[in-house]
Amino acid sequence: MGLFKNYIYQTRKPEGVLGKMMIKGMNSGHAKMADWGMSHLQVTAPKEILDIGCGGGRNAAELLKRYSDSKVTAIDYSPLSVEQATAYNRDAISAGRCVVQQGDASSLALDDGVYDLATAFETIYFWPGLEKCFGEVFRVLKPGGCFMIVNESNGLDAGSKKFEKMIEGMKLYTAEEIEKALKSAGFSEVKTDHHEDKPWITVLAQK
Repeated sequence: MGLFKNYIYQTRKPEGVLGKMMIKGMNSGHAKMADWGMSHLQVTAPKEILDIGCGGGRNAAELLKRYSDSKVTAIDYSPLSVEQATAYNRDAISAGRCVVQQGDASSLALDDGVYDLATAFETIYFWPGLEKCFGEVFRVLKPGGCFMIVNESNGLDAGSKKFEKMIEGMKLYTAEEIEKALKSAGFSEVKTDHHEDKPWITVLAQK
């Protein structure tokens, strides 16, 4: 595997030196997209937030800033991402406002009905079966809880399609496919917003 292909493959499960580089790049490179996604949140005062596929932990930190009375549980299935997200959110962890742990979106080791808000930034491309994973998110949300998905790709843009072919295990989804899977998992209201200039999408679903 060439160096470039090895590097972009780190988007799936960052490991080693290249993985650290990828995590750092994602924290900064995806910041505008993540903030655009968060601008759609209408949840006023969530007590418990779950960030699935937290990567380097930047978005968990932004959620903590946005909701100053909330606690965030951040999970990722990459041990390196857990390590980096822990370092990024060290102060919040010490203050008892953040927990970072390893986890799998298809089998969340979390109790039922705990979270007011769940988020997934630029990560569902790698989830092993949308309906199963969305069902897990549905399970851990409180009644009336919100699930927000923010993707850099709308599933149709040529640039992302190129990477889908290069990265094993990556699957792009259109807004329609995401909505169908969410409703199959039990979510009722689903709304999608498309960025006016970029192929970014934000999907909000309510339990």
